Amino acid sequence: MFAYGLAVVLSLFCVFIGARFLLAPRASAAGYGVPVTPDGDTAYLTVKGLRDLSYGLLGLALIAFTDAEAVAWYMLIVALNPLGDTVNVLRHGGTKAVAFGIHFATALVILLDAALLFAH
Repeated sequence: MFAYGLAVVLSLFCVFIGARFLLAPRASAAGYGVPVTPDGDTAYLTVKGLRDLSYGLLGLALIAFTDAEAVAWYMLIVALNPLGDTVNVLRHGGTKAVAFGIHFATALVILLDAALLFAH
C-alpha cells in the first residue's frame, strides 16, 4: 500500500509542478534551477508545465485504472524526466545542489517507488 501512496503523491506533485509552470513560469524556472532572463522567452516553461501536468495526470489515471505492474513501468519510464532535468540544470549553469538535491533525488525516489511497485 505504501508504494501506491507514494505513486499518488509523486503524481500529484507532478500535477502541482506542471500547473505552477503554467501559472507562474518565471518563479518556477528559478526553482527548477535554470532561471529565465527578464526579457527571455518562456516557451520552454510552457512545454515543461504541460509535460509535468500530463505526466501527473497520466500517473493518477494508471493508479486508478490499472495494476501495480503497469504503474511500476510508468514510474520506471517517467524517472527519465528528472534524470534529464539533472543534466539540463548542470549544462545550463544551475547549481549542483539543485541538480542533485532536487532533480536527481526525485529520480531516485521515483525509481524506488517503481521497485516497490514491481515487488508488490
